[in-house]
Amino acid sequence: MSKRDYYEVLGVSKSASADEIKKAYRKKAMEYHPDRNKDNPDSERLFKEAAEAFDVLKDPNKKARYDQFGHQGMNTGGYREPDFQGFSMEDIFSQFGDIFGQDMFGGGGGRRGQARSRRSAGRPGDDMKINLKLTLEEIAFGVEKKLKVKKHIICDSCSGTGAESSSDFMTCPTCNGMGEVRQVSRTMFGQFVNVQACPTCQGEGRTVKNKCKSCGGEGRTKSEETVKVKIPSGVGKGNYLTLRGQGNAGIRGGEAGDLIVVIDEAEHQYFERKGDDIYYDTNISMPDAILGTEIEVPTLKGKAKLRVEPGTQAGKLLRMREKGIKGLNSQRFGDQYVRVNIYTPEKISDDEKTVLENLRDSKNFDPAQKLSQAKGFFTRIREAFS
Repeated sequence: MSKRDYYEVLGVSKSASADEIKKAYRKKAMEYHPDRNKDNPDSERLFKEAAEAFDVLKDPNKKARYDQFGHQGMNTGGYREPDFQGFSMEDIFSQFGDIFGQDMFGGGGGRRGQARSRRSAGRPGDDMKINLKLTLEEIAFGVEKKLKVKKHIICDSCSGTGAESSSDFMTCPTCNGMGEVRQVSRTMFGQFVNVQACPTCQGEGRTVKNKCKSCGGEGRTKSEETVKVKIPSGVGKGNYLTLRGQGNAGIRGGEAGDLIVVIDEAEHQYFERKGDDIYYDTNISMPDAILGTEIEVPTLKGKAKLRVEPGTQAGKLLRMREKGIKGLNSQRFGDQYVRVNIYTPEKISDDEKTVLENLRDSKNFDPAQKLSQAKGFFTRIREAFS
């Protein structure tokens, strides 16, 4: 299937400035983010399409080539058209972290998007993702967790070099230490140079003559580490925290990957969460609803007493200020709402039945009486203004 014009995807003209292109991409990325479009099956495709367009138009050289040759010209002469369809949302936000500023937890931009002054030795390690289920109490006030993570760590024997000794490194004979090879080809567009990572050293520029016996030359081994992560209050299901450099160790000294901690919420025994507010259902007797009472209810910090006023109706919400969840990156607490339900016994004694029979004919217990009173009130209001 042919791709749409990149300018059309971002909604900008060919004369758009770099800032205008950046703003347009940010707007589209936020508009099509799947978390905001859970009912739209096309949102993820449109999100990634915008990322592809921005990857080309933000680069002056790629943009100039695209303006001249279109999509066809982006796959020749050492260029490769981007394809983010296999990437996750975290990958794309991490790659363009400088566009979105700090992440939701206050971290810096993405590691993959950061420019490097020089090529580091080795190959970078893979990112990892782990799910972390939190209780509502932990979410309400924030918590520090210790996570046991099985991953690649730096080899102790060779300190991550992959070689038995420092003298066991050799300059790659294929690329002469450059880490890349070039191929010149002639096409209908002219002469182009295709630059690729060296197939012998995988871009490292050197090879290992005598490999470390402990790690087989990789410079890393499989193990388990305990990682500390501080979770702020107010997070929700699907939020994630990126721990830079806490993923798999790189190969032969390469940069470590990131550990992405995805938040999940455990179902609570009593409370239902709605944003930073929580809801609790309580049952009281009919006499208590009529006469008023004081009840004890659970909160996120323990039990508390709550006054139920006389004449409280079934379904009424009683508000307990700032007994909810502390908001994300905020000092404000949500509220706790207690929903009042009137308990009706299924069986009663003869004496109780006699009392209720006597009350049945009382106007105070007749719902129609209250409706009649309300109608009389509005009639008086109309007469007063007629």
